[in-house]
Amino acid sequence: MTKRIGLRREDKNPWERRVPLIPTHVRELILHESLEVLVQTSRIRIFPDTDYEREGAQVVETLESCPIIFAVKEIPLDFFEKEKAYVFFSHTIKEQPSNMPMLQKILDLKCTLIDYERIVDENGMRLVFFGTQAGQAGMIDTLWAYGQRLSHLGIKNPFSSIKQAIKYPSLIAAKEAISLVGWAIDNKGLDLSEGPLICGFTGYGRVSLGAQEILDLLPFEEITPDKIEELLKSKSYSSSTVYKVIFKEDHMVEPISSDSPFELQDYYNNPQKYRSVFEKYLPYLSILVNCIYWTPQYPRFVTKSFLKQLWTKEDSPKLKVIGDISCDVEGSVECTVRATSPDNPIFVYDPIRGDVKDGYNGRGVVVMAVDNLPAEISLESSVFFSQSLMPLVKGIAEANFSGDFEGSRLPDSIKKATIVFRGKFTPDYEYMRDFLIKRKES
Repeated sequence: MTKRIGLRREDKNPWERRVPLIPTHVRELILHESLEVLVQTSRIRIFPDTDYEREGAQVVETLESCPIIFAVKEIPLDFFEKEKAYVFFSHTIKEQPSNMPMLQKILDLKCTLIDYERIVDENGMRLVFFGTQAGQAGMIDTLWAYGQRLSHLGIKNPFSSIKQAIKYPSLIAAKEAISLVGWAIDNKGLDLSEGPLICGFTGYGRVSLGAQEILDLLPFEEITPDKIEELLKSKSYSSSTVYKVIFKEDHMVEPISSDSPFELQDYYNNPQKYRSVFEKYLPYLSILVNCIYWTPQYPRFVTKSFLKQLWTKEDSPKLKVIGDISCDVEGSVECTVRATSPDNPIFVYDPIRGDVKDGYNGRGVVVMAVDNLPAEISLESSVFFSQSLMPLVKGIAEANFSGDFEGSRLPDSIKKATIVFRGKFTPDYEYMRDFLIKRKES
């Protein structure tokens, strides 16, 4: 019997053009895995309906006949149907309030929820992700924001020619434009009235590597965190160089007890035993790019109180832009008071007043906090994501969603990512029941 899957059209916002599976991969599934693929029609998807039809998929208005549906972003409540399986980024495992009604709907309808974010290998490494693309788009937008801010302050700079990632026809075009900025820096130099351009990255995973890939198109020199102050004091820096700093955990936190050494695994397991020391670096950075995975049990690294102290001491501190690619609202970067969108990507956080103003004008630090950055480079994001998802599709399509969880025949990596199975939390996600209980009580 032919197995049928559906690809939902994305409609969370007008910029969400990504797809979980690209047309050429759909053809492979049809021809080599004997799957029937239905694709919901869309006017904005990066790949038009005709591309899918050409590869053998059926383009339809609804996916009512599909027992398994793949999507990218969150799904509206009225889309869910009883006892179906849904595979998408649900953004529920951190108790995100806006998605709790969706989670409850999945339970009520006895659906199955498989979350891409939780598909990992035996070492806990994610197998399906957009991290690299988030970093790439986020760095492009951060450099754009930096250029706009400097121009507003009357500082001539080559970054003002950079556009937002979403306004380039491709990632290649964006890279070419930034390479030209690199040429200008190399040949004409930067304004050093506020010292060298120092760009700091928190984290060193896929998101950070994607962001660094963009920055590395500029003439750069990497220095360690302990060398920042020395560089500034010696004034040995160059106007033709961007200075890159990678912050790892041992740079950002220390044990609360002076008798305890820093141990990475202990920090992961017992974050309450550590405190942030990251803010000592902030006064020296021109740009901060936040790329870390963060949950509330870990310390905050940029607090509102520290920013208030910094702006109280100085009229115009060196720190101009925070590119918060991680975008945890009031999380590791506390001044990320809200997420932004491609049509309104930045705001200025005023540390003295504690309020925000859209754009790049006003006292404070510019914050870029777009929460769906990979959508700004939809083509490259979709191709990369589809390549990583392809090996898993057959295992999901051939699973048994009519029996119990243990007998589902789901591959191990997919079992780990199954949050709800037929309307019940799976063992690894029983803790999420408390999210819904708290919501009902509040």
